[in-house]
Amino acid sequence: MGQDKDFEYLGKIQDYFAEHKTLPTFSHVAQLLGFKSKNAVTSFVARLKLQGFLDYAPDKRLKPGRRFFERILAESTVQAGFATPSYGDTLDTMGIDDYLIEKPSQTILITVRGDSMKDAGIFNGDVVIVEKRPFANLGDIVVAILNREFTLKTLGKEDGQFVLIPANKDFPVIRPNGDFEIFGVVVGQFRKYS
Repeated sequence: MGQDKDFEYLGKIQDYFAEHKTLPTFSHVAQLLGFKSKNAVTSFVARLKLQGFLDYAPDKRLKPGRRFFERILAESTVQAGFATPSYGDTLDTMGIDDYLIEKPSQTILITVRGDSMKDAGIFNGDVVIVEKRPFANLGDIVVAILNREFTLKTLGKEDGQFVLIPANKDFPVIRPNGDFEIFGVVVGQFRKYS
């Protein structure tokens, strides 16, 4: 058994974690992966620890390493029009958090309800990644607090006053005539199809 199988085995460990929200014990790793000896498990864990995918908690149980949540990144892009050749044998990885979240302590995920931003590609049920800050630039998509409620709109300005602009012609521009504040700026989004 060598490194060629390690990514396949790592995938099984990641699936286990996704289902149970914990990593398996050494004996369960052996059972899960079909290893016959404790040495095989120890070698496998050592290789993944060296690469940053697994680590040890203070009580010596396994815990996710810094790269555990990285996912394989295809070396080519995918066309939304004409087909392109599929990716080759080289595997690069990307941590989804590393890609989407720059400041974890200032970041919150918010589920979108409604369709006032559909023309900006933000649909009901999408999750937006919001970096909490009290300021934004004109043209930023923001989460604003208006009358103690959140609203998701594009920050604009008319006649020297800030306005909140929807991305759906069926919704009016909001012209706050009192206090409103910027809760944060949308820095990304994602949706699940199944």
